[in-house]
Amino acid sequence: MKDQRIAILFAGQGAQTVGMGLDLIEKYPAAAALFARADEILGRPLSAIAFTGPDEELTQTKNCQPALFVHGLACLAALRAEIGEFPIHAAAGLSLGEFTAHAAAGTFDFETGLRLVAQRGLFMQEACEQNSGGMAAMIGADESAVRALAAETDVDVANLNSPGQVVISGESSKVALAVSLAKEHGIRLAKTLNVAGAYHSRLMNSVFLQLGEELQKTTLATPRFPVICNVDASPVREPEEVRASLQDQVTGTVRWSETIEYLVDEAGCDLFLELGPGGVLAGLLNRIRKGTPCHSITDCATLDAALAALRA
Repeated sequence: MKDQRIAILFAGQGAQTVGMGLDLIEKYPAAAALFARADEILGRPLSAIAFTGPDEELTQTKNCQPALFVHGLACLAALRAEIGEFPIHAAAGLSLGEFTAHAAAGTFDFETGLRLVAQRGLFMQEACEQNSGGMAAMIGADESAVRALAAETDVDVANLNSPGQVVISGESSKVALAVSLAKEHGIRLAKTLNVAGAYHSRLMNSVFLQLGEELQKTTLATPRFPVICNVDASPVREPEEVRASLQDQVTGTVRWSETIEYLVDEAGCDLFLELGPGGVLAGLLNRIRKGTPCHSITDCATLDAALAALRA
């Protein structure tokens, strides 16, 4: 492990699962302290929602975003409790996870990051309630075909997740129309996603403005290691670059495929650690750069498995 260039990855909204973090806090005081501090900062029992649900409450945008932020950093704290500080060459996070990556890199402290994420989640939930929006995954199509379909149906390209997996976002009726026309554009499968709104689309413009105001009031530092931003798939270092990238990703396209390509090809990362529930990012990594080593850490069992592999 010491000779490898390590990248850490953090999950985005949709990865949440009831019970996340519960066994970590029972074994690792550092993880427990993060969840306890989060409850104190937010003035509400976020940890109870993460640990025991119900699922409908955890899934609410205002809850799942801060819960995922805390859980990702708790996974990192548990890993460090086992192996100590280790060299991190770069970091990235899918959508919300970009905030977690910046917290890990010291761009802002835990409290500042949690407050930002909580505000972002609340702003997004309000936007979802004001607009009838949706998203759909386009499977088995190249980007140009999906962009042509998006232009025809007046929706936005939200995520470039991996080769052949592109997500569109916009008004629910227009997303439904795009799904119905997908095969005509050579897209193998179009699947409507079970989400609360049209994330990473123009329907989040109110969030873009509100979050931009919050970011301008926030003191930021230069990250201790490169954080690759979603919108440009390149490192951001200066505080103004960070502010712009975190604001732009609210309405912009998440270029995840290119982010991974940058980490592998430009940054030379050859070992990835996914910190957060689900293992979705490891799956995307395998589709983007097949065979690249990645260990997903979400609980004590997966942490133990990752440690065994790392020590071997």
